[in-house]
Order: sequence, then structure tokens, then C-alpha cells
Amino acid sequence: MADRRRITVSAVGDLALVRFLDRKIVDPSNIEEVGDEIFQLLEKDKFKNVILNFDGVEFLGSAALNKLIMMDKKVKAAAGKLRLCALRAEIMEVFTITKLSRVFDIKKTEADALKAFGVDI
Repeated sequence: MADRRRITVSAVGDLALVRFLDRKIVDPSNIEEVGDEIFQLLEKDKFKNVILNFDGVEFLGSAALNKLIMMDKKVKAAAGKLRLCALRAEIMEVFTITKLSRVFDIKKTEADALKAFGVDI
């Protein structure tokens, strides 16, 4: 796997468990870097299933939402699944207001997201 500055990745079977290193994902260059690192999981590392764990992320810029939508499309095009988990109430509210909570499969905890993939913890 490639060097990563904005995320950590754990392989759990054939799925990638992604955790963010930044507490605030708002700066356009950081969002671009996060997006590139996540897209590499699909394109270079060939993961089809991805969990994005937002534990510790306090702020998420609107441009980051666009990256997530693009990621969701890429995962679906690869016949995979994308799940989000551990979103703070404030971030979840943005997903609800924008109706993105209907687009994304959002689980309360990482354990719930893993279980949804059939991974026993």
C-alpha cells in the first residue's frame, strides 16, 4: 500500500477500514489529498468494500461531501459497498439536511459497519 498522510488503512479481509488522521477536513488541498488517498484504495489496492470511520473528525467541508459522493459512485461501479460510521451528531445533521443520509449507508459504530459486511469482531 502507498504512503498515506491523511488516513490510515487496515485491511480486514477484502475490505479497507479507513480512519482519518485530521480532525478537520475543510481545507481544499487537504480534501483533495484525502480524496486521492481514498481513491487509491480502489484503483491501486483493488479494494471493493470500504468503511470510512469518522471517529475524531470534528468538521467536514462541503467539498469533502463531493469527494464522498464520487467515492460512492466509484465503489458501486466496482460492484462494492461503501459504509460510513462514527459520525459526530453535527456532521450527521449535515448528511440528514442534504439528504445524503439516504445515499450513504451510515452505521453508528465501526463494529456495526463491520457486522454489516459480515465481519465478526
